[in-house]
Amino acid sequence: GGGIRTCDLWLSSQQLGSFYDVRAVRAPYPAPSWAFVLSALGLFVYQSLDAIDGKQARRTNSSSPLGELFDHGCDAVSTVFVAVGTCISCGMGAYPNWMFFCGFVGMFMFFCAHWQTYVSGTLRFGLVDVTEVQIAIMIMYLMSAFGGVSLWESKLPILEMKLQSIPILGIIGGALYSCFNYFQVILSGGVGKNGSTVADTSVLSPGLHIGLILTMAFIIFKKSSSQLFELHPCLYIITFGLVIAKISNKLVVAHMTKSELHLQDTAFIGPGLLFLNQYFNSFIDEYIVLWIALLLSLVDLTRYCTGVCLQIAAHLRIHVFSISPQVTAPKKLCDQ
Repeated sequence: GGGIRTCDLWLSSQQLGSFYDVRAVRAPYPAPSWAFVLSALGLFVYQSLDAIDGKQARRTNSSSPLGELFDHGCDAVSTVFVAVGTCISCGMGAYPNWMFFCGFVGMFMFFCAHWQTYVSGTLRFGLVDVTEVQIAIMIMYLMSAFGGVSLWESKLPILEMKLQSIPILGIIGGALYSCFNYFQVILSGGVGKNGSTVADTSVLSPGLHIGLILTMAFIIFKKSSSQLFELHPCLYIITFGLVIAKISNKLVVAHMTKSELHLQDTAFIGPGLLFLNQYFNSFIDEYIVLWIALLLSLVDLTRYCTGVCLQIAAHLRIHVFSISPQVTAPKKLCDQ
């Protein structure tokens, strides 16, 4: 399934609306209709391939821990771009607080899904889960493609509320529902010793990682003297999203290997630079530091994922992106 996972990651990254104007969602001109159409198409193909890659791996007898890592690792990265594209499609750039919430809540939910897996040993799905959310996002993309982003500013009759409020309320409701399910599992105790995780560590330990990142992201957002998030929301969310993708991948590996998730991580270097620069009154332009943080986070994520994949492939003697042909024994001819 490695080839399929790479393909669907590429398709998910083609959320062209996310990159039409990286510097600001509140651009003088919105993303064109074709960008939203391609985003909807890319997301459809992505979720379709995401649903069949496991069956393909079993059919070709190529299931392995490497495939599992590819699966969830690609999902971690694609979640970042889907979150940004969704915010852009309904014009949330004009509302920085909601943009921040909606941009980060999806990545938080993804981390929590694997957090409860790390605790319980089983990845569980709810009645309303990722597939239903992806369908809703595709509908939003198409609405923006044919009605324009300004469509979301129109008011609903009788209710006297903007159409934009519907996806926001849906995100809030979905987040509360998912959090209830995830933390019900997490707080009820794990499968390890004395109700601990699969690695026999505290069930709350992964919360330190995601909590630290979200806290830093929020503080930098609110304390920025140059309106860093307001002017560059896409760049900001992608930067921190890559950091969350890194620790999500580490959480997946920790579950697979039943090992401890250590807090010390090079993923925090990028956000740390932003935080320290702000602490010292932004003596370096925050926009420049944000780009540096993005590059560091991207290199760190790539280095980690590549290293882990190569180690697993070498240990299991797997040829990445290739499937060994199945050799069948020749049938013996019986004498008539």
